Amino acid sequence: MLRRAVTFALLTVILDLYWCYDQDYIPQRRPIYLESEVGSYVVFNCRLDFPLDTPIPYVLHWNKDGKNVFSWYDGVLSASDNFVGRINLLDHEYGPMGKASVNLTALRESDSGWYQCKVIFPNRTPNTRGNGTWFHLTVDGRHNLLKVPPINLTVTEGEDAFFHCTLKHPDTSRVKWWQRGVLLTDIPHVKSRSIITPDGNLRISPTTMSDIGEYFCEITDDLRNEKQLARAYLNVQYKAKVIYAPPEVYLPYGQQAILDCHFRANPPLTNLRWEKDGFLFDPYNGVFYKRNGSLFFSKVDDSHAGIYQCQPFNDLGTDGKSPLINVVVQHPPTITVKPKPVYIHKLGDTVEMSCDARDTKGLHRPHIYWTRKDGVALPYDRSSTHGGNLTIEKIVESDRGIYQCSVTNEAATVTADTELLIETLSPRPPFNLTANSTDTKITLRWIPGSVARPSITYIIWYRLAEAAEWRTLKVPSRHSMEATVNNLEPGKEYEFMVLGQDSYGDGIFSKAFRYFTKPRDFKDAQHYRDPIQQFAQIGPPRNLSVDQTPDGNYLVTWDPPEYGKDLLKIYLVRWWLEPKHTLHGTAETRQTQYHVSQLDEDELYIFQVFSLSISDYEAGSNEFEIYVPPYRRMRAIAIGTAAGLIFLLIALLVFVYMRRKWFDSIQNSTEKMSH
Repeated sequence: MLRRAVTFALLTVILDLYWCYDQDYIPQRRPIYLESEVGSYVVFNCRLDFPLDTPIPYVLHWNKDGKNVFSWYDGVLSASDNFVGRINLLDHEYGPMGKASVNLTALRESDSGWYQCKVIFPNRTPNTRGNGTWFHLTVDGRHNLLKVPPINLTVTEGEDAFFHCTLKHPDTSRVKWWQRGVLLTDIPHVKSRSIITPDGNLRISPTTMSDIGEYFCEITDDLRNEKQLARAYLNVQYKAKVIYAPPEVYLPYGQQAILDCHFRANPPLTNLRWEKDGFLFDPYNGVFYKRNGSLFFSKVDDSHAGIYQCQPFNDLGTDGKSPLINVVVQHPPTITVKPKPVYIHKLGDTVEMSCDARDTKGLHRPHIYWTRKDGVALPYDRSSTHGGNLTIEKIVESDRGIYQCSVTNEAATVTADTELLIETLSPRPPFNLTANSTDTKITLRWIPGSVARPSITYIIWYRLAEAAEWRTLKVPSRHSMEATVNNLEPGKEYEFMVLGQDSYGDGIFSKAFRYFTKPRDFKDAQHYRDPIQQFAQIGPPRNLSVDQTPDGNYLVTWDPPEYGKDLLKIYLVRWWLEPKHTLHGTAETRQTQYHVSQLDEDELYIFQVFSLSISDYEAGSNEFEIYVPPYRRMRAIAIGTAAGLIFLLIALLVFVYMRRKWFDSIQNSTEKMSH
């Protein structure tokens, strides 16, 4: 034991000599003279060669005119009253500056004098080596109106803030205080808590979070015809607090949504906790934390409804929980009463268009409003709404058009269209349709409904008698009352309607008219009726789905269309980024599957596949929605958890091993003593 003590003492002496004599600070023998102006700053460069975290204890002192003004010991800084907030140890990144150098800011005339840098070693005799470096500072105050300028302050909310702006000539000078460019006397919430002393200083008592900002002290001396401006920044720190919480929030069912916690924190936020129905809420089931603490719902469902509260924290703590937030899951609305497809009235009539709606569960009535699809405003003096119904009185020519009833709530918006036609304005429907045919075409003839209006354009609507899709053919000549429809199938029955258009828009369809093409082998045309063929069109892909593969990519699969497979040209795969519905990618393939890679994490996508026929007809499949979770963040959490478990396991094994070894050593000692 004695040998160890002696060895330790010798090592201590050697280290002490090494640090304190070979790597001590090197004092400057000749004084250094510095000059600066009031309000500026100065750097006292004092060389210190050994690191600040040396194992040998020491104290760094800065003296002014023989009195200590600044000290550093064991990482703790202290300064005298006149130098608090103005003198700091210089950052180590200042390169050639010594490690004992300090920066003195917001200079005053009273800062002039002799400064000395000195290092004291309390555990060494002698405790200092030589005299420290001497500096002489001269602060030029010839044109200065300030005795003590303001400095930056950091206070805690509720404490007083005191800014110096001590006048050098109080008898001839006057002072004004500004905050962010506005006179303090013009800011009621600050004026009521602030006092400007006769010598120009400002006190704000108590401070609030809204007081943060830059303050200006403006001094005017009429006798000397001079003006001076000094500035300082007030930083008010406070506990993290909720500043706003809506009493009720609606989340759209089946869509993405965000529940925000509106807070402020200085220092910055360190943690944010959510509660649901009085219990700590741990996000799950498609709910994630965003970086600002908000809750992100990837797909809202009924389980997300409830009473929420948030509570923010920072280094000072928390100001408490938010008020209760009632989260309601809002289902999309359903139109229960739709307007008629067409309303036909005469000039001067009154029309009432009906519309009503409820949400899916029938609990709430959504907002209902009417617009015109062409963007023209409703006549404010002749239109009114009652419930969901729109009434237009004394109809005029300009009222003709397509109207839209929009039903909206927080979940979605659905619409229903209707058209208002005026009998005396719209072209009357053509009538007395006749036709003749060949095996591949039908020539159709009609009599116009409005003989006195030659500006009417006609459009032929036609389809196979059993088909769902219509095709159109515009008659090129306005004076022609017949048209030939080509490229038809032999022995098939087709249905026709003729529509007239003028400058006011569409008129009224003629009555439906059916006619057969002639068969090529002159069999009964009824034999050739085939409801499946639809103008050489193709059906949509079916049963679209998107699944993740083991390699982290995504496989899009679908079934071929029910009809028209022999006319398939290619499949078009498209996917959009939601909720902005931005096209993110597209691909072409003749297979019924496609691999998609490099989808962004924490994003929602919608996929759809289209079958394209040889005649360039498109048919779209069902839409498939998929959310890509934030795997990187989840992997990082999993790796961190695994590493922690491994560390605990190793520590446990080491503890068991050391304990067993200790027991073995005790047992061996006992056996030796017994022998």
